[in-house]
Amino acid sequence: MGPSFEIDLDQAEAPLVLAVDVGSTATRGMIYDAHGRPVGKRVKVPHTFTVAPDGTSEIDPDQVVDEVTTVIDKLTDALGEESVAGVALDTFASSLVVVDADGTPLTACYTYADGRCGRQVEQLRDELDEEALQQRTGTRVHSSYWPARLRWLAAEKPEVVAAAAHYLSLGDYVLRRLTGVLATGTSTAAWTGMVDRDTADWYADIVATAGVRVDQLPPIHHLDQPLELPTKRAAKIARKWPQLANAQWFATITDGLAANVGLGAYDETSIGASCATSGALRVLVRTLPEKLPAGLWCYRVSHDKSLVGGALNDVGRALAWADVTLRTDQVDEDELSAALVAEPHETTPLVLPFLSGERSTGWAADARAVITGIGAGSAPVEVYRGVVEGIALSYARIAAQLRTVAPQPDKLFCGGRVTTDRPELLQVMADAMRTSVTPVQLKRTTLRGTALLTLDTLAPDVPRARPDLGKALAPDTNRRPYYTQRFGQFEKVYEALFT
Repeated sequence: MGPSFEIDLDQAEAPLVLAVDVGSTATRGMIYDAHGRPVGKRVKVPHTFTVAPDGTSEIDPDQVVDEVTTVIDKLTDALGEESVAGVALDTFASSLVVVDADGTPLTACYTYADGRCGRQVEQLRDELDEEALQQRTGTRVHSSYWPARLRWLAAEKPEVVAAAAHYLSLGDYVLRRLTGVLATGTSTAAWTGMVDRDTADWYADIVATAGVRVDQLPPIHHLDQPLELPTKRAAKIARKWPQLANAQWFATITDGLAANVGLGAYDETSIGASCATSGALRVLVRTLPEKLPAGLWCYRVSHDKSLVGGALNDVGRALAWADVTLRTDQVDEDELSAALVAEPHETTPLVLPFLSGERSTGWAADARAVITGIGAGSAPVEVYRGVVEGIALSYARIAAQLRTVAPQPDKLFCGGRVTTDRPELLQVMADAMRTSVTPVQLKRTTLRGTALLTLDTLAPDVPRARPDLGKALAPDTNRRPYYTQRFGQFEKVYEALFT
């Protein structure tokens, strides 16, 4: 990245934004100037989810509050006497924390990957017209959304439901602890699966079906609506962090929205592809699709914008599993890389990489990974290649449906940790999706997107700096027959096992 993009504090132009991203593997923070340029050094506090074979995927919400506090401490210390105009937070989507009347958590934070409500998913699918629900809320019935999770909570922990005052997403809980304000961002609310995508407000019918009341949910704030902090809490913040004395705080947004904007996919002309622990393909639109394909979601994110796309639970997670299981630390890196960039071959095992369930396109919450086509001579590198192809084919399944409702995108920007750790995936994605893939050579695009969305309110007329882009990877037309066949095989195995 050139020096004109990453800058020191003395080069920064006000207003400054302090952005925090709570992801699947860490909480991170950065200062950005009015042009959207990262200022100084990034702060990172690693964490992990608590997982178990029964589908458990949790994290302690107070641990995350401590992590965010640490990030803010370090970033404000580095600012000296410079002032921050805005504080913005994004978190991984589809989280849930239940609190009592005092705001004390009654549960852990259940993450998007928690799959223990599989039985409730099936019950709701029997009760509801799922197609009608999708058209109204933009979401299907799935373990990552709140209706099934709240039903599970009522069945398994009735004492929690009896004592519950509010149901919050993780970022809502963090901001309430820091600012004293009960609020949620439009996108964060939409990712619960309980927002009317036409009105951008809580959808009372599905809230009731989930077993809670609308008054137990936080008020929704759009992107341009900063929080109104209580006077005493604002004074406390100013004493603790003088650099934030005059800062406006904004309701939490989802990492998916932030990632798309940070990648440069601002509108209907561009698809954003995230490749991190999980993954997604998304398009930001101003006109709501009249009818959504069954495999996609559509989240309202503000007054006049919606995000259409599909998500994968397992991208980096699938590769991490492959690294450990196939013991790639014992394989020469050049050999592994060569296997991933080599011409595809029909002896490569076919992998459906659903290690923690499937979201798009089939919403099979209880799906698990499948590997078929292994022979006595299959080497670890060939199985690894199959995992990479399985990830790329999962993206291709989303892309096929996405183009039916957003046919105009002519660019696909791709970023995330996996694109740096395993760049060979990008060419396989281009071949499987039959579209050029442009890597965004910028770390922490999600953090930057969070800052950019805040700058739209704080400094709307200031031009934004553009990060460097890598060379676009065009699909190899000679490989089209192979991936067409693979796509068909993937669908046949999927239909046999999960439908």
